[in-house]
Amino acid sequence: MTNDIKQNIKEIDSRVRPDLNFDVIKRDIIIGGRRSALYFIDGFMKDAVFEKLMEFLYKITPEELAVVPDMQTFAKSHMPYTEADEAYDVETVVTMLLSGPAVLIIDGIENALVIDSRTYPLRGIEEPQKDRSVRGAKDGFVEALVMNTALIRRRIRDPRLRMEYHQIGDSSKVDVVISFIDGVADERVLKKLRERIRKAKISGISMTQQALNEALVPSNFLNPLPKTKFSERPDFASACLLEGKVIVVMDNSPGVMILPVSFVDFLKEVDDYYFPPVTGTYVRIVRLISTLLTVYLLPFVLYLYNNVSLLPEWLIFLVPEGELAIPIFLQFLILEFVVDALRLASVNTPDALSNSIGIIGGLILSEFAISAGWFVPQTILFASFVAIASFSQPSFEISYSAKFLRTIMLVLVEFFGLLGILIGTVFGIFVMAVSKTISGRNYLYPIFPFNFKDFCKIFVRTKIKNEQ
Repeated sequence: MTNDIKQNIKEIDSRVRPDLNFDVIKRDIIIGGRRSALYFIDGFMKDAVFEKLMEFLYKITPEELAVVPDMQTFAKSHMPYTEADEAYDVETVVTMLLSGPAVLIIDGIENALVIDSRTYPLRGIEEPQKDRSVRGAKDGFVEALVMNTALIRRRIRDPRLRMEYHQIGDSSKVDVVISFIDGVADERVLKKLRERIRKAKISGISMTQQALNEALVPSNFLNPLPKTKFSERPDFASACLLEGKVIVVMDNSPGVMILPVSFVDFLKEVDDYYFPPVTGTYVRIVRLISTLLTVYLLPFVLYLYNNVSLLPEWLIFLVPEGELAIPIFLQFLILEFVVDALRLASVNTPDALSNSIGIIGGLILSEFAISAGWFVPQTILFASFVAIASFSQPSFEISYSAKFLRTIMLVLVEFFGLLGILIGTVFGIFVMAVSKTISGRNYLYPIFPFNFKDFCKIFVRTKIKNEQ
């Protein structure tokens, strides 16, 4: 940018078009007897702050302004607001303006001054509905980047904590921060993340964090295993940083990405550390068993229904009586679809009607299906248990990975019997074994390669160490 205000105004106006956008405000003012222009986005300005700044700017005399060669000098000598810096080119000015800060240009002074006095409409930092804790903190991440990094800073007062700023996206130019503890985080992971952010070519990612995840951690389309863990809890994210993980914070998103992660990381949750070690260990084992049951219960039940002679006498009551209108195998597959349909319906149902939808879906529809002879109570019972048990795993990605494996096993058991369960198990282990985390470590670690100490941590919540 030059010291010719007419040229600067022409360049900026041609890009942001204040004449066509009602919310792009261009204010012509006089500072120190010189023509000046102030650009800002309506709704992003702190009115009280700018009232004080304007009062200060109007008091600048021509003599004071005569000795100012550029905006860096102006910021040091005549700008009382702390967050103000010089911008040297029009592209940077436009990007910063559309991000929220105000831009000031003065005739005869080179470049522009970016004043970061923005404020965003925010909701409260209440506890996220998905990542709830019994005894943990009740705050959660919001959609503002600065607020989220502040929530992490509040918990980690370590000078080694780094917050690296990046921008990604060709049109959206979303702000992204890589957070890590210097000397603790894996440098290989940091190097890969920086390189992939620099090379990422995305037209727009303002809508979804998944687009950023796919750009940073690419994976096979047919592999549903998540390579990233998402969390909306600042306390859990901070704990992961202390363990050597890397956190990716994205503007406009209430969740952060935790890297690198393997399968074992999805068995650990924040509540494990808010209870005594023995209680935390019990909770962790229950979560592990529930996750395994969501995969194996329905295929094993289908196998027993196809081989009733293997059932002991005290379990014969579980066998449906009479002729079945729909085979047990098809009943389980249909229920898999119905449960997902009801789950999607509950997400899109207003809160005032959610209880009613739950009662209709859970009681009336199932009762009608049983009365009509389409389903038997046993299949609905087992499918309902699996649906409830899946919520013991907070990660949607892992829950759906288990669902896909369960569906494959149901098909295999129908055609191959008990061998189908073995084939499905080997297939699931194979998919995890060939998967790699962003750090290059095997997805099955510490099972493969085997590490006894870390393997025990899958089941046992160890005591928190106190450094002396």
